[in-house]
Amino acid sequence: MNTYNPYMSLPGITTEEMAVLHQATSSLSDTQKQSFYMIYSSKRKSPQDILLFTLLGFIGIAGIQRFLVGQVALGIFYILTIGFCWIGTIVDLINHQSIANEYNQKMAYESFNIAKMGV
Repeated sequence: MNTYNPYMSLPGITTEEMAVLHQATSSLSDTQKQSFYMIYSSKRKSPQDILLFTLLGFIGIAGIQRFLVGQVALGIFYILTIGFCWIGTIVDLINHQSIANEYNQKMAYESFNIAKMGV
């Protein structure tokens, strides 16, 4: 029985994300799972990265974290309003984990579809 879990090597992975990934890949073959892992690991954002870019909003340009997760309109709004006068940036500091989880779930769904179609 193969006990190697490649998802453990992903930085900042949580038990919720691990559960989502196991559920998403349960119907895939081994080669499809390998393909999924390669695609997902290249698209995934670490919660620590989101936290770092959110902190940069206090000393640099607010909203970089929103561009990082593909929320361009909200990122522009953060830039124009200085992160909602830093209130939005503070909220993002508190919620950096959920921002990363939401983005990673979308990327898991995309990666699943690509892996399913590709192999």
